Amino acid sequence: MSEQLLRDIEILADLFKAGGWTELRVESDAISLLLSQDRAAPSLDGAQPASVPVAAPPLAGAQSQIMTDAPGAQASAGPIDPAWTAVKAPNLGTFYRAPKPGSPPFVEVGQRVEAHSELCLIEVMKLFTSVKAGIAGTVRHVAVADADLVEGGQPLFYIACD
Repeated sequence: MSEQLLRDIEILADLFKAGGWTELRVESDAISLLLSQDRAAPSLDGAQPASVPVAAPPLAGAQSQIMTDAPGAQASAGPIDPAWTAVKAPNLGTFYRAPKPGSPPFVEVGQRVEAHSELCLIEVMKLFTSVKAGIAGTVRHVAVADADLVEGGQPLFYIACD
C-alpha cells in the first residue's frame, strides 16, 4: 500500500469524522473502503484477506462488530510455557480466528502449523491482514478471543517450535 493511498485514507477518515456522516463508501481499482458509524457491520461474505499490513489507525466510534458462531471463539486457558514462541499482531485491529462468520477457525490448539500457515485475520477499516505463523510447530495457546480488539505487538498465539 502506497504512502499516498494511506494519506488519502486518513483524509477521508478525517472528513468522515468532521462531517457527521453515518456512512462513507469509496471504491477504486486500488481499494474498497467502508466507514460506518453503525455498529451493525455488513456481511463479510466475499471479503478477501489483504496480504499487506495496514498502518492507518481506526476511527473512534466507527467500529465494526462481527459476531461469530465458529467453534473455538474463546481464547484458550492455561499457563504459557516460556519455551513457546509468541505470534504477535502486526498492527492494531479486530482479531478474527475464521475467514468468515460461521466458518471453522484457521487453526485450533494442538494443530501442527508450518511457517506459511495462516493463523487469523486482523481487520482495520474493512482491510484484512492475514497473520502467518512464521515458524513451524504446534499451536499451544490462543491468547485472544474472537472479535477482540488487539494492539500491534500483542501476542495472539503461542507455538511450540519443532
